Amino acid sequence: MKVLVAYASRHGATAGIAERIAEVIRSEGHTADTVELPAAASVDDYDACVVGSSAYLGHWEKVASAFVREHRDGLVARPVWLFTSGPLGTEEVDEQGQNVRESAVPRELPELTDAIAPREHHVFFGALDPKTLGVGARVMRKLPAGRKLLPEGDFRDWPEIEDWARSIVRALA
Repeated sequence: MKVLVAYASRHGATAGIAERIAEVIRSEGHTADTVELPAAASVDDYDACVVGSSAYLGHWEKVASAFVREHRDGLVARPVWLFTSGPLGTEEVDEQGQNVRESAVPRELPELTDAIAPREHHVFFGALDPKTLGVGARVMRKLPAGRKLLPEGDFRDWPEIEDWARSIVRALA
């Protein structure tokens, strides 16, 4: 099978997740192409699609949402998986008792799910390298509350990402 892994990544962490998903799919004998959005990508040449985006302030990157909307007819006709990368840190529950993965689900997800009926949506922890941030976020990180809100580090769980990619391969069988 031929799988498209399309993604939107603001600072590179989501790109790494997309690449790892594609690597696992390839290692299992399928073809997988990664495409960074907003590249002109068509789903027509693919048997299945994985679409992912980083999430900021409760939203997917606009180019990822636009890709799903623009390719709705093609996506609904094939198996699709969605993923979001965003939460930082290692705690599953925040200080207010909220599940951080559930809190990171983008506000667009219900609309996108209704439009294309994906097989699954998964939230992965992200990564933050302060050198990639804009001036405002770098200034905010100088404050203790800012460092707590935007902790530095790579929090991506590679075995979890690889297991999820293998679950896609199993579903394609």
